[in-house]
Amino acid sequence: MNDWLLFDPLFRVPFLVGLLLAAGLSLVGALLRMRNEWLAALGLSHIAAAGGMLAAFLHLPVLVGAFGAAGAAILVRSALPKVGNSHYAVMILLGWSATLLLGSFMDHGRTIGESLLLGQLYFAYAPHLFGAAALLLITMSVFPWLSPRLLTARFFPDYHAANRIRTWPYRVVFALLTLTAAVLGTISIGAFPAFAMLFVPPWVGFVLVDGWARSVSASVAVGVVAYVAAFVLAILIDLPFGPVLTALLLLTGSLRFLTALRRRGSELSGDDSHINYLPPIQAKQDDG
Repeated sequence: MNDWLLFDPLFRVPFLVGLLLAAGLSLVGALLRMRNEWLAALGLSHIAAAGGMLAAFLHLPVLVGAFGAAGAAILVRSALPKVGNSHYAVMILLGWSATLLLGSFMDHGRTIGESLLLGQLYFAYAPHLFGAAALLLITMSVFPWLSPRLLTARFFPDYHAANRIRTWPYRVVFALLTLTAAVLGTISIGAFPAFAMLFVPPWVGFVLVDGWARSVSASVAVGVVAYVAAFVLAILIDLPFGPVLTALLLLTGSLRFLTALRRRGSELSGDDSHINYLPPIQAKQDDG
């Protein structure tokens, strides 16, 4: 059918926005999971949603408010001597409550709140596309430089200090990358779907193959395939995109179960090919 919704020009830009974000968020999510800071993504997404709602309340661009609020949260986090999951939980609760409370003072506050928290990808347009493309290009450009430094800091925390190597350059780049991913993901596909895209693909990809580079590639593949399937399914069945994407991403978690069965079968049969099957970071920080 010529008028089939999947080929409707109205969906071309939203589809490309989501596709670029799926790859970009999966890459950033791999770094976050490696550093065991994946919960920060959900906290920043909710803070960004609250900032976007505040901007709408003040008749300012939503993007400005989202970046401003998330940037302020990053600065506060960097000023604290030690940051843990409790701080990220406070960010989540603060962002969620602020978003809904601010929305109650606006005529269309509920609609704006739902779009920020749950996502409205179908209303993405050119600025979202440029932002998603910039995120992916920047992430791919800095990844070869940033990745080994973050890996070293994660597994050899005293290396940089012992060799008098400055750590602030890569920490600042990583913070800006996380901030941009959380904000663009929130205003494009919603806080919860963006977090799902940051969290689930690395969670699955890190157990599928061995080695850091291959694990990152597997994470991106999981995110992109799940996104394309969710976009098509949501349109064909006329369902909200955000929940469909999150559900399909969670379904990919079955690959972890299948991998565990394969590893168990190898152990029972005496096959030692499963040794070194996990990427180096998995045994150290996987929380199941």
